[in-house]
Amino acid sequence: MTSVVTAAGVSVTIRGPLVDATESVLDRLVTDGVPGALQQRSARLWGPDAASDAARRLGWLRLPAASRDLLGPLAERVAAARAGGLTRVVLAGMGATPLAAEVAARAAAPAAADLVVLDTSDPQALPVALDEIHSTLLVVAGKGGASVETDAHLRIFEAAFREAGIDPAARIVAVTDPGSPLDGRYDTVHGDPETGGRFGALDAYGLVPSALAGADVERLLDEASALAGTLHQPYDNPALALGAALGASALAGRDKLVIADQGSGLPGLADWIAQLVAASTGKDGKGLLPVVVEDVGAPGFELAPDMRRAVLGGRPDEPGPAREAGLSVSGPLGAQFLLWEYAVAVAGRVLGVNPFNEPAVAESKDNTAALLRAAEGTAPTVIPSVPALVEDFVEVHAREELLQGAGSLSDALDALLEAVPDRGYLSVLAFLDRHEDASAGMLRPLLAERSARLRRSPVPVTFDWGPRYLHTSGQYHKGGPENGAFLVITAAPETDVAIPGRPYTLGELQLAQAFGDLRALRARGRPIVRLHLKLRTDGLNHLAKVLT
Repeated sequence: MTSVVTAAGVSVTIRGPLVDATESVLDRLVTDGVPGALQQRSARLWGPDAASDAARRLGWLRLPAASRDLLGPLAERVAAARAGGLTRVVLAGMGATPLAAEVAARAAAPAAADLVVLDTSDPQALPVALDEIHSTLLVVAGKGGASVETDAHLRIFEAAFREAGIDPAARIVAVTDPGSPLDGRYDTVHGDPETGGRFGALDAYGLVPSALAGADVERLLDEASALAGTLHQPYDNPALALGAALGASALAGRDKLVIADQGSGLPGLADWIAQLVAASTGKDGKGLLPVVVEDVGAPGFELAPDMRRAVLGGRPDEPGPAREAGLSVSGPLGAQFLLWEYAVAVAGRVLGVNPFNEPAVAESKDNTAALLRAAEGTAPTVIPSVPALVEDFVEVHAREELLQGAGSLSDALDALLEAVPDRGYLSVLAFLDRHEDASAGMLRPLLAERSARLRRSPVPVTFDWGPRYLHTSGQYHKGGPENGAFLVITAAPETDVAIPGRPYTLGELQLAQAFGDLRALRARGRPIVRLHLKLRTDGLNHLAKVLT
């Protein structure tokens, strides 16, 4: 059985038993008047407890039209940047919208400028970001002002510009809400104060850096506007159908959304979808866990009782593994941004969670701040920790009861996989540089393969870069179902970077963020192993050797 819903160049294909479940949920949504209420931006759709949040966070529904006001000023900034020889854009920001900007820039081939996204506190990322300073424009993005990571990057770039004889005011663009500490400090573009960060792909937060990097943002808005014209419809509405399918899947116990790209032509879109889904639905012990896999043939794409497979791109009738997926989604990028935002908001209603808040995100931030205050003037390790065992370039840190006398790194990894609860998952959280340490991504498929050999039922394995995930999927890890286990990876920086005006370095900040989240996860009794790489490349190579 197959249902295909198409409109405005977007296609959502639903297959198998999910069709009946989706139609049942869809009928209920239509009966409750959800399409019309969302069109009117009703804050009551998610219940009385969520009404105050929703009232301040539904501006994304008007962005396909409202963001057109940015087009003229953005065109002027792009022209001025090119005339000034600024062919390189560095985006300092955290959370969802840097991912959206990166997807848009990568899809705009060939882009007119390079976009370097700084959504990390890893000191290894700074030498590349600071390269070619004379042709660099810095975009600093933050709704309420700069996050701790972005504040550090801003301070470092201000000093670097001055050292190069450049006035920082001529090279920095701030994207922020009116009245924030960043507002007016530099050339400022205001975001919509009624749009939450992860719903801001079509807001200034996503459009300013991607436009400066060469993306055709008017085309993105055209694509989104075409889909927006269908959102009032009870049927023939791909976004409503997708939201119903996501909600129905979770209600039926299939709360793992395995996402694979099959020729969508939109690299990075799966990662953007993953953070949106995880951060919006992971509340009150509920949620959908996104599991991004490398392709439809990758370990972990196979079907298990609590997994729902989704494919981006491809044709609905294409043979192969994708043909068996419960969901297939295709369409142009601007429409997909709006499609998934709408669908996730609808899924939140179906699940009975508030998709617009992030109560667990603040906890790790508070832990990090407390550790940094306690560590001022002390050693960069922030917290002393004695490894349970050391193998080559890898230290293993975990509680004795979890390791159960493990005598090797291989034993420790097996103990962690065995500790994953039934219907649970393992998440690899790598506090590394996603460019210089990109090989860390191989841990996801290797651990998925190992779990299939070790356990009767394979364990879904996710992979996230820290501290980026703290602002997104970290909400799910701490607020969603209590069935996660975690492999946290930290590393010694080859060269640390001082932060002007702060008593800590980037390396110290990064470790404080890792330890702050570890504290939050341990408080919930989650199984955790931390691996500390004394040498990054050698440590990652040894990990790969152990897992193969």
